Amino acid sequence: MSELIKKQLADAKVGMEKAIAHTDAEFLTIRAGKASPAMLDSIMVDYYGSPTPLPQVASISSPDPRTLTIQPWEKSLLSPIERAIMEANLGFNPQNDGTIIRINVPPLTEERRRDLVKRVKAEAENGKISIRNIRKDTNEKIKKLKSEGVSDDEIKTGEGEVQKLTDAAILRVDKLAEIKEKDIMTV
Repeated sequence: MSELIKKQLADAKVGMEKAIAHTDAEFLTIRAGKASPAMLDSIMVDYYGSPTPLPQVASISSPDPRTLTIQPWEKSLLSPIERAIMEANLGFNPQNDGTIIRINVPPLTEERRRDLVKRVKAEAENGKISIRNIRKDTNEKIKKLKSEGVSDDEIKTGEGEVQKLTDAAILRVDKLAEIKEKDIMTV
């Protein structure tokens, strides 16, 4: 196989790994009954006029499976953090005691679990779409290599390898989604 095709395959593999990692990170933000600091990663706090991710302005910890505590770096951020959590509409009711914010994570209802599983499936599908787009782009780049003297057989072999990478990556996303769904549906 030509070095040009090998480079395209390597680039595709890196892109697909990033898509899988991104999908896995999205799964972490979907809560599954246990309190996890990652559940608050997507919350943006108004920090002196600019939206800033919550983990950049406060320390988030989980002292037990049902509680999250948020310790802001500056006391003046207590109210903006509390407001941002309420506006994020995650179903949490933050309690501000003047120094830290506590969040009691309520147990999931059956209906909420089903909604979360739908969200997991949607995120998994987004991950698969990213992977398929990488496959399409890589195949187009490989076809363009014909003008650089790469033979038709090598192009076909390259496309076959891209498909193998794609199948493996999609299988990994499906496995991650399956694990997350089990986690959510376990009472």
